[in-house]
Amino acid sequence: MILTDGEIMRAIEDGEIVVSPFDRKCLGTNSYDVHLGDTLAVYTSRVLDSRRKNEVKIIKIPSEGLVLKPNELYLGVTKEYTETHSFVPFIEGKSSVGRLGIDIHATAGKGDIGFCNHWTLEISVKRPVRIYPGMPIGQLIYFRVAARALVPYNKKESAHYTAYSDVPVASNLWRSFHGR
Repeated sequence: MILTDGEIMRAIEDGEIVVSPFDRKCLGTNSYDVHLGDTLAVYTSRVLDSRRKNEVKIIKIPSEGLVLKPNELYLGVTKEYTETHSFVPFIEGKSSVGRLGIDIHATAGKGDIGFCNHWTLEISVKRPVRIYPGMPIGQLIYFRVAARALVPYNKKESAHYTAYSDVPVASNLWRSFHGR
């Protein structure tokens, strides 16, 4: 079951959900709106290797905006830091963003209980579009679970994305090939 606005507020008050910065105006009927941070990351190599660490270049999004191009992968980041201790968070693009042809995730829409960080976004566009730091980009939806997790994500030894980062984080799949 999806949490409604009142349930999200109670979970925030109880510390089961953390959103920072929090703005009551961003609370929807059954979601919380998040915004694009001020940095993007782009891979420096045209061919990516899933067994190796792929280098990225960090780009600061200027206040006048940045035009994204089709057939490119941009890693973005949410301005908001979030924690979810008892619910499964999902991130989805806002419909207004989708109507501009911006996709904010390819496969990583679901978070885990115990995820504590900024969200890295896998951004692609259908046609050139100008984006801005702080623009609304997505919404978090929280699902109730039947029982507490035995080991939350932030306590798993195998978790690849537990280190705090307010910039986009490149794929760490290569760690799976190297025992961590």
